[in-house]
Amino acid sequence: MRIVISGASGSIGTALSEHLGRKGHDVVRLVRRPPADTGEASWDPATGQLDEAVLDGADAVINLSGAGIGARRWTKARVRELIDSRLQSTKTLTAAMARLATPPGTFLSQSASGYYGSSRTGVLREDSGAGKGMLAELCVDWEAAAHTAPPGVRVVTPRTGVVLSPEGGALGPLLPLVKWGLGGPLGNGRQYWPWISLIDEVSAFEYLLDSPLEGPVNVCAPESADVNAIVAQLAAALHRPAFLRVPSPALRLVLGGQLAEELILANQRMEPAKLMDSGFSWQHPALVDAARWVASGGK
Repeated sequence: MRIVISGASGSIGTALSEHLGRKGHDVVRLVRRPPADTGEASWDPATGQLDEAVLDGADAVINLSGAGIGARRWTKARVRELIDSRLQSTKTLTAAMARLATPPGTFLSQSASGYYGSSRTGVLREDSGAGKGMLAELCVDWEAAAHTAPPGVRVVTPRTGVVLSPEGGALGPLLPLVKWGLGGPLGNGRQYWPWISLIDEVSAFEYLLDSPLEGPVNVCAPESADVNAIVAQLAAALHRPAFLRVPSPALRLVLGGQLAEELILANQRMEPAKLMDSGFSWQHPALVDAARWVASGGK
């Protein structure tokens, strides 16, 4: 397949691009600079610039673009950047597809577990409906932008949870702290995080390229786990203690109240119902397996 990927320089994008390349696919990475080789093509999503010829003949487009959700405090300017970086990128891609006589057959456009809001109870499946908060509103608009793809394009909006990676990934500074024996639960630790290993995240995207699934797809492991369990399993796999709990008020003070509530303290017991029903197979379906994989450096 010929696959065009935006956001290919991020942790998920890098792993996915390399994996698909090893599988023999022709991967084209969109970059915001002059192309370094034939595997790259330039674009400027901020101004909506993308030569539709880049997408001509592509079988699929994968959209992973977006500024890091937890990289900085959520000032008004940063929130605007989080929104614009996602909506502008998505609309630039769908507009380019619409200019083609034969657009790509599949459009995988990243969404997030934030769609469900920060304080939901019960199990969250793809039909559970949107929650409240900035992230929920962003994900609703993000998915709607993906569906502006032209008729005939199969649109999939993977709602990804916390991706566990040996390099840290969505765990950010937590993983180094656990490695140093300075880690511990965040808040009361009873909030559910929908987690998945990086290798299963990549496999899920590869699976969705050929699967008939469309619309929202929860991308997480089938085993639910709260923050207490996630930190405890990582610490056990690394043979480190994990007892230095970070209280909720401290998180709100350091990160800002909105970011802490919607990202770190959010309770989202997400279930990958569509992936399970369609027969997708996880390499790390259990948290203990994923933690050992992370501790081993991905070996």
